[in-house]
Amino acid sequence: MIKFRLMDTRRWRIIEVELDHNHLINPTSGKFYKSHKNLGVGTKRLLQLDSAEEVQKVRLFRTVVVDADHNEFLDVDEGEFGNSVDDSNQLKFNEGDAVAVEDFLCQAQLTDSNFFYVVDFNEKGSLMNLFWVSSRSKAAYNYFGDVVYIDTSCLANKYEVPLVSIIGINHHGQSVLFGCGLLAMEAAESYIWLFRAWLTSILGRPPQVIIADQCVALQIALADVFPRASHCISLSDIMRKVPQKLGSLLEYKEIETEICKAVYHSSKPEQFEAVWEGMIQQHMLGDHKWLQAIYEDRRRWVPVFVKDVFLAGVMSIQSSDTVSCFFQEYLGVHTSLREFLEKYDRALQSHYQLEALADADSKSSSFMLRSSCYFELQISKLYTNEILKKFEREVEGMYSSFSTRKLNAEGSLVRYIVKEHVEMEGSRRDARDFEVLYNESEMEVQCNCGLFNSKGYLCRHTLSVLNQNGIEEIPPQYILPRWRKDVKRSYVLNYSCSGIDINSQIHRYDNLYRSIVQVIEEGRKSKEQYNIAIQGINDILSKLRLGTNPSS
Repeated sequence: MIKFRLMDTRRWRIIEVELDHNHLINPTSGKFYKSHKNLGVGTKRLLQLDSAEEVQKVRLFRTVVVDADHNEFLDVDEGEFGNSVDDSNQLKFNEGDAVAVEDFLCQAQLTDSNFFYVVDFNEKGSLMNLFWVSSRSKAAYNYFGDVVYIDTSCLANKYEVPLVSIIGINHHGQSVLFGCGLLAMEAAESYIWLFRAWLTSILGRPPQVIIADQCVALQIALADVFPRASHCISLSDIMRKVPQKLGSLLEYKEIETEICKAVYHSSKPEQFEAVWEGMIQQHMLGDHKWLQAIYEDRRRWVPVFVKDVFLAGVMSIQSSDTVSCFFQEYLGVHTSLREFLEKYDRALQSHYQLEALADADSKSSSFMLRSSCYFELQISKLYTNEILKKFEREVEGMYSSFSTRKLNAEGSLVRYIVKEHVEMEGSRRDARDFEVLYNESEMEVQCNCGLFNSKGYLCRHTLSVLNQNGIEEIPPQYILPRWRKDVKRSYVLNYSCSGIDINSQIHRYDNLYRSIVQVIEEGRKSKEQYNIAIQGINDILSKLRLGTNPSS
């Protein structure tokens, strides 16, 4: 159920969204809606492809929200979307930005028949929030939507483009885009609107884990829209703020060292608590508001507390590294919205190309193994090259685990202590104990270092225990489909030119339609390019007609 309110500006605004439908409309009933009476060939083809449920949740929702007059595209002018009133609850547009938004949305719909977007207006009819997501992003979410990262750095750091990106990690450990939004304010209401729009686009299937920066409004919104998901605070965001929040203190260097020790070198919660409490007392920081706040949230960002949460490498336990900004090479503090939208497709294509190259490399190249360990050979046949490289570090690390000792046993459950030399600050090395539980009957293994949940592959300590017990293959429950190179992912086939099914009339139509739209866009830019485009189209038509001539 979706409730709307018609504003004085004759624009609709969403006031309530209930994702549990209580009135399903079948495709035959949809023809009575004004927005569906005039359907082009592409739209009719789409309605044959999409499920009835997706058409109801996505296309009707978008069409009604965008325009009260039932126009498919926004009727934009600089006055309506512009910045004539200095109001914080509307997007700040510079000259050319509003037209760029309209062109971007129209072009996206022409080239991507399942493109989804929603707009939100304030009481004065000015654009306040915007969300969009491509069909490829929605399809990719089906494979990698277990863990997502909400990147609000552009909005928080006052970029000219107040962008919020929803990002995941693909099978190569690369960033993959799940959706984008432009928000006028860092307010809980704005984030709630954005997350509900995104949740609608993915048909109400929330992620298991959401990682976001330390922001009260953001955390409120996540709890409201995704109450069942695990919410983690970005470790890198916390650690980046340490110099900013504590740099002015006289004993800053000592404090920073103690914080890093507590965060990165605690293997048990009580170790973190002891080091943290010692730091607070020694430097008399009991009244420091920021330290109080992050300590209260420790169960959502300190590695030792999030070991049981699957993070897929998005938030590392070993360091503060996390996913980088998806658009970092195309978006700066002073990049205008118009400039960003002009570069947007280039940014996407760059990521798509990197993924395609990594796919080809993983499937065709022979990877040089670093050891004779069968665990490495097994993973080399299953996982992509990038994940294999990371796993190889654990295989090599088995040899720095100099002692694997059985501690005790209760039935089939055996407890081991694995000793390893761990590099500390400088060149100093320290011997540390890691506890591994091994269930022989169930072939289950678990280490208190938490690497499997953090990265998605087994650690050196568990490999040492398996090896000591004569296990030559990693148990199947620890082989994750999200890292496999032999899984056929439909979004690569459906949304790339090289992967279309030429035996399908619908796929041929899709690919030809996208290609001709690109010709139109290039041809309209100048008289010379127009003449080239027309000549090329005429040549193609002549060849096609000649090819279908029975007498030829």
